[in-house]
Amino acid sequence: MDEYFMKIALNEAYKAYSIGEVPVGALIINDRKVIATGYNMKETLKDPTAHAEIIAIKKASEVLGGWRLIGCTMYVTIEPCAMCAGAIVNSRIERLVIGAKDPKMGACGSTVNIVQNEDFNHRADITWGTMEDECSEIMKVFFRKLRNK
Repeated sequence: MDEYFMKIALNEAYKAYSIGEVPVGALIINDRKVIATGYNMKETLKDPTAHAEIIAIKKASEVLGGWRLIGCTMYVTIEPCAMCAGAIVNSRIERLVIGAKDPKMGACGSTVNIVQNEDFNHRADITWGTMEDECSEIMKVFFRKLRNK
């Protein structure tokens, strides 16, 4: 099931890529059903908080009618940053499935681990490497093209 849902998150990343955004996609499921999707829109919306994860969390909260996303799983193509990891903890997402690590900004184990910090009142379970090659490749292609401009 993880690969099935990660393919949907990767499709969200391609939407970001198609409009010149950093290609990160996310989705949230509850009871094995997709309840929210999101992709990066920082440049489009001129909003530093418009990350794929934040957009998906806001949509999921609307669908469920509250900020606690208990019982939900988030799929994200690239390891969340500190802001998004904090939102994952604060929204009580139970499980996080990550495609590829982000060794520079990743805050779920690569640089720090916000989502499993024992000092916080909530921790998310993490599954790493679902469709890792595909999730990593779209980022590499995006930044290669950006550098060649």
